[in-house]
Amino acid sequence: MSVQAGESWSYSKFKFHGLSLSGIRTAIAMPELSLSFDVAQGYPYLLNLKQYFITHGHLDHAAGVPYIISQKAMNSQEPGKFYMPPSLVEPLDKIMKLWEQIEGHQYRYEFIPVKPDDEFQINGNTYVKVFPTTHRIESYGYTVFETVKKLKKEYVGLSQEEIIELRRKHINVNEVHEIPMVSFTGDTQIEFLDSRDWVKKSKILFLEATYLDERKTIDQARQWGHTHIDEIIPRLDEIESEQIVFIHASSRYSDKEALRLIREKVPQRLHNRVVLYPGR
Repeated sequence: MSVQAGESWSYSKFKFHGLSLSGIRTAIAMPELSLSFDVAQGYPYLLNLKQYFITHGHLDHAAGVPYIISQKAMNSQEPGKFYMPPSLVEPLDKIMKLWEQIEGHQYRYEFIPVKPDDEFQINGNTYVKVFPTTHRIESYGYTVFETVKKLKKEYVGLSQEEIIELRRKHINVNEVHEIPMVSFTGDTQIEFLDSRDWVKKSKILFLEATYLDERKTIDQARQWGHTHIDEIIPRLDEIESEQIVFIHASSRYSDKEALRLIREKVPQRLHNRVVLYPGR
């Protein structure tokens, strides 16, 4: 188990850059895919990305939308695509219209409403799929899927020449596997785990763990649409993810204290699968 120093974390072929601290900032980018989950206040590492997946409209997750739009315009970049809950589209559009009035400049931007199970293509073999979460306001999570072609079981073991001959006969020898690689929850109650079966099967699962000790009870966490670590612990065994990444820890905990509490609560046998993502 670890808490990362700085803003970057890597696992396998995946690289993440960002920060997440409850009520302060959440924006975690996947630079190689040119996308980010939430945008915090619009930090420099977000400005050159192409697609932004907004979980909900609270300021620590979405305040940076106008600034990113402004910076892209100033640097003559193509407008980014911002995917978001439908209830957020109109208010954010009004905010942008007000900024246009303040600045005397008209901006180009694209706000795209999402709904559960929507799919958005990232590149030839990668797409993002939406799943519902449960917060005080409308909220959604996002999963990065990869599509992989594999030889059908009945053809495994055939020689290359035999495979070529089957293709000449217009026989489809491959099947497509859709693999959930990275899921990101944003702010949510624990119910998100049951919203879609692929979430718990994601290779990497970023999930909110705001409260880590008795200073806030489970009931208090739920009143604010958040998750307490004591709700997560009993369900860790059903999560199949290779890496379980806790985000959005309360600012009441220092990184050292948060890591100590997680180590105490997470069973030792699972320590190598759990990461506390940095917020400072």
